[in-house]
Amino acid sequence: MTANDRKTLLTIVVIVVIGGLVAWAGSSGSIDVGAIPLFVVCAAAAFMINWIAFVPAYLAQTEHYYDLTGSLTYLTLVALGLFLSSDIDARAGLVAFLVTVWALRLGTFLFRRVKHDGGDGRFDKIKRHPLWFLQAWSLQALWVLLTLACALAVLTTSEHEEFDVFAAVGAVIWLAGFAIEVIADRQKHIFRADPSNAGRFITTGLWAWSRHPNYFGEVVLWAGIAVIALPVLSGWRWLMLISPVFVYLLLTRVSGVPLLEARAKQRWGDDPSFQSYTAATPSLIPRPPQSR
Repeated sequence: MTANDRKTLLTIVVIVVIGGLVAWAGSSGSIDVGAIPLFVVCAAAAFMINWIAFVPAYLAQTEHYYDLTGSLTYLTLVALGLFLSSDIDARAGLVAFLVTVWALRLGTFLFRRVKHDGGDGRFDKIKRHPLWFLQAWSLQALWVLLTLACALAVLTTSEHEEFDVFAAVGAVIWLAGFAIEVIADRQKHIFRADPSNAGRFITTGLWAWSRHPNYFGEVVLWAGIAVIALPVLSGWRWLMLISPVFVYLLLTRVSGVPLLEARAKQRWGDDPSFQSYTAATPSLIPRPPQSR
């Protein structure tokens, strides 16, 4: 085993440990399935689904079903929360519906994109190395668990609260974020489909307000889920508020904005119009367009 393999294996262990700590904190106030907290069952399922999917993906040397598996993981965890809970109230039903709509829409969108593009450049090197590829699938499991933390707190809680203003306000926030994400993705799809825009970058619609409006919508919708969850959080379960924070940090510090900004600068960095666009347009949080 090489030094890189040992480092990767250690990273996978750390990922599992973090997932275990989240499951432990989330199990506080969770109903039990037999002798096991339902939250723990859901956390374990997140890793099992992705590890099982890794096997045929590695054998076929394909990443085509990576994003689709991520969506399937979200849907499976929601289904477990619904069907293994003995008492589903209106708050849990609302959260299950919102997450399901989001997962189906995003999973379908990403799967179609990778099929259209013929692959995902992020996996060109790592899919040839089993431990590196396994690390990517393990990270996806942890990503799903952390993103879904507030929703799972609602779905697995043993302390129900009446449908209240938090649920209503959270649903409105979620709807706003979802609408922004869908509209932004649609605008970019239409822009790229126009042959006259080949080699150009989008600066119209919501993209005139933000360089990454779809990511802004993503952060907002998970903040909405967190607001819905607030009344059922207590004790260690307050740590489940890591959900929207994690989404924000992931998209702005790790895999979202930094990667796309680097690619954009490599492609258009010397273009004066691109320089003007980036100088006048915020990276994430929208503001009205300024003259460029």
